[in-house]
Amino acid sequence: MAGLVPPGTTAIPAEASKTAHTKAEEKTDYMNLPCPIPFEELQREALMSLKPETFEGLRFDFTKGLNQKFSLSHSVFMGPTEIPSQSAETIKIPTAHYEFGANFIDPNLMLIGRVLTDGRVNARVKWDLTDNLSLTNEPHMSHGMVNFDYKGKDYRSQFQMGNGALFGASYIQSVTPHLSLAGEVFWAGQHRKSGLGYAARYETDKMVAAGQVASTGMVALSYVQKVSEKVSLASDFMYNYMTRDVTASVGYDYILRQCRLRGKIDSNGCTTAYLEERLNMGLNFILSAEIDHSKKDYKFGFGLTVGFNPLEL
Repeated sequence: MAGLVPPGTTAIPAEASKTAHTKAEEKTDYMNLPCPIPFEELQREALMSLKPETFEGLRFDFTKGLNQKFSLSHSVFMGPTEIPSQSAETIKIPTAHYEFGANFIDPNLMLIGRVLTDGRVNARVKWDLTDNLSLTNEPHMSHGMVNFDYKGKDYRSQFQMGNGALFGASYIQSVTPHLSLAGEVFWAGQHRKSGLGYAARYETDKMVAAGQVASTGMVALSYVQKVSEKVSLASDFMYNYMTRDVTASVGYDYILRQCRLRGKIDSNGCTTAYLEERLNMGLNFILSAEIDHSKKDYKFGFGLTVGFNPLEL
């Protein structure tokens, strides 16, 4: 009969056959691992949620594109500036400054320059020498830094040089499709200090976990849970085993159709909220708030952004 199974053979259920086929497809190809993110961006998802660029006072940013590659920017800021004090209370003085910027953005070359009315001059140069090798120069104020970045098939390496006999190197390697391990070393000749650090990052479609340990005493852990495409919850833990300082925080990142809302609260009682509302194409309204009850420090700010920031494109 057609429905009978020949002697000596065993019928394999369709579900078991499908499961075996799926496992064979999911077998890890260690010769074709993805390239990891740069070392300095190991905790970027947590930083986006937990450390928004809060400010106090009034801020206005205007960016005008002259062509597809060149644009000019104007920024006005009015608000208090904190000054160092030995007392527990925060001392603030009213300040205001204007910033003029010029930006050149090309697929292989990026030039960013800023001049402020208080005398500060900032500049940044990023040049992709090849598809794998990049050169970055970031002088600002009286300091300068040059970075060499190399992007391999499943790894990244970076070498840094700065004034004051500052040297640093980092390396990050994909171990599995989801796990990356990294290490860094630096030497500050001017201060006669050196350091060594290790890091790990585990990422899936639903979560990102990262951790860093350095010989300077710093331990940093972060975890981000992607609830949906628009909602993310984040937490981090910072501990310095030399000074015994401990800080933990939890936060959220909520992307709506017309706005983005981010906020956090930490173990010191500091609460932060940051709202970006898109009023129209190229026109954004910003609200910023930070409340620290223990220090009796309250910061509130609002701003308006016109045009597109070339660094965010």
